[in-house]
Amino acid sequence: MTRASYAADPAHSRGREFALDERATRGPRSAFQRDRDRIVHSIAFRRLRHKTQVFVAPDGDHYRVRLTHSLEVAQIGRTIARALGLDEDLTEALCLAHDIGHPPFGHAGEEALNGALAGHGGFDHNAHTLRTLMRLESPYCDHEGLNLSWELLEGLAKHNGPVIEPSWALAELDAMCPLALRDWPSLEAQVAALADDIAYDNHDIDDGLRAGFLVLDDLLMLDFVADQFREVERRFPDAPRERQLRELVRGQIGLMVNDLIGETQARLAGGGIETIAQVRAAGRALVGFSPELEARERTLKAFLYERLYFHPEQRATAERARAVIERLFAALAADPAQMPPSWHEALPAREPQRSRHIADFIAGMTDRYAIDTYHRLFGEIPEGLRNV
Repeated sequence: MTRASYAADPAHSRGREFALDERATRGPRSAFQRDRDRIVHSIAFRRLRHKTQVFVAPDGDHYRVRLTHSLEVAQIGRTIARALGLDEDLTEALCLAHDIGHPPFGHAGEEALNGALAGHGGFDHNAHTLRTLMRLESPYCDHEGLNLSWELLEGLAKHNGPVIEPSWALAELDAMCPLALRDWPSLEAQVAALADDIAYDNHDIDDGLRAGFLVLDDLLMLDFVADQFREVERRFPDAPRERQLRELVRGQIGLMVNDLIGETQARLAGGGIETIAQVRAAGRALVGFSPELEARERTLKAFLYERLYFHPEQRATAERARAVIERLFAALAADPAQMPPSWHEALPAREPQRSRHIADFIAGMTDRYAIDTYHRLFGEIPEGLRNV
């Protein structure tokens, strides 16, 4: 497919933090294809298969985890990118990498680490994604990190828009590899951010209904969802309810994707956007939903927070998970020798680097490794961390 003039072009990439030895290139891949492949082959990406998406350490094989969510985001992102003439490989790489910085137990783990580092700059999973990819995951002999393209790093740093006050982690990395944090990111990064919203808005409905935390009758109080479901019933009146619900989710995703493509094309045409420089200087997001669907999406998010994410059982599980991470941090801070030798031997002597190093170790844990480490340190398995 022809690349649009406002798309990111791997042939004109701003390069990488560390220069590549072109003699060592493997296969006919663009810069962004190499980014995607480095992410897919990383340990940090593999760990996402055992990290919380909505439900903590789920026993059921059918529930989503960070890895399956990231794959679903990438599928949606590539579809949108192709329709808009954007670089699909960069979009896919951004989608696959966007959640790598999440600690065990999702946002509960993030809150615990943020509290543990309250006097040392705090913890933010978005910045930790960059920290992981640029420093912590270092499989190469001649440089730190995965040495990804500037466009990928910029997109991960700013996928939610310009960053005016970066966290300590992002500020440190930006000082070493300037990412133009105050500019708007590429359209590929903007697509990745909205593909994430589309995926979790709808797939969390699927998982919530499956787990019994959401009730269809409550969901149908949202008029636009009820309209979709009535259409499903009209088309498939004799289908089992489970299949009708899956069709509802697919229909919702299609509706949101088509709306976003149409609205984005209108914004690009209306703004006379022809180059990526104009995208960065636009002063606003160019990828987005129509005003009507944007309002509906906000309503859906509010519903999911009230009925699913803040469900009493979910909140109780999250509180227990947060306590696990708090106790792990305190125990490792008191006796760092409990960390693996490679981590203990690299422990900085001074603060804030010392506490940040311990947080790096914990943030890389999967849910089950955190539970196993807790068991090893305290001689007990934390109860109530699996609610599905």
